[in-house]
Amino acid sequence: MLLTVQLTKMGTDWFAGKEIATAMAIFVNSWPAGVAISLLVLPAIGTAYGAGAVFLVAGALTAIGIVLITFYQAPPGATASAAGSGRLDPLALLAVIVAGAIWGLYNVGFAMIFSFGPSLLAERGWSIAAAGSAISLVMWLSVISVPAGGYLADRFKRPFVLAIVASLVVAGLLAWLTRSDAVITILVLIGLIGGHPAGPIMSLTARVLVPETRAIGMGVFYTLFYAAMMLGPAVAGRLAKSADTAAVALDLGALTVLACPPLMWLFERIVSVRHRRARS
Repeated sequence: MLLTVQLTKMGTDWFAGKEIATAMAIFVNSWPAGVAISLLVLPAIGTAYGAGAVFLVAGALTAIGIVLITFYQAPPGATASAAGSGRLDPLALLAVIVAGAIWGLYNVGFAMIFSFGPSLLAERGWSIAAAGSAISLVMWLSVISVPAGGYLADRFKRPFVLAIVASLVVAGLLAWLTRSDAVITILVLIGLIGGHPAGPIMSLTARVLVPETRAIGMGVFYTLFYAAMMLGPAVAGRLAKSADTAAVALDLGALTVLACPPLMWLFERIVSVRHRRARS
């Protein structure tokens, strides 16, 4: 978690005011790409050499990442003076909280697919292996859709429109998944569209944070994200257990994604008010 906060700040330092959505999309894409590669490679290593070898490989890759960080150079002007103010003004803090809530809620919806999608398909008679393979389509396709969404947001200068439209479509697809037999088609669509909001959402904080406040701002942002990711699956699990079906969890995911567009509008209003006050 500490590494994630720091890396997000590092990316924002370099790309704030530039191709920030594309940069954040590429950064975020490291997670599904890494998971997809590990799902492909680590089982083979474990089968051939045992579970211990899997942990050794994961540890070695982590060590390589730590070594690479030592070569990082901050961009000019990104290093805040110790005497500079690192405090967030109230509106900037509120904007960061809203941005963190958006990212958290969107990821809760996405997490429902991996957490409860296989169970949903198993309820319909799919084998666990077949269900897992089908759900993995979302992860593989998101490796393409996440950077594509960031590029489109920067290319057409409409990150909010892209994020809102994609969120509404994903919410509809999640709700449709629990009510349709066209499972593969829906999962492919989720994978192709679901990654588009990632870059635009991750770039929100760059609009209200300056170099002096990015470290604390990213900490607040990820606090909201991890809180949502902790509570969301737990609530979904209890609901699924009570209803005796995983479909309820997917419906909850659809609702959390559906909550993102109004919060994006709220973020835009907060930023607008903050800019007006700064000019006055």
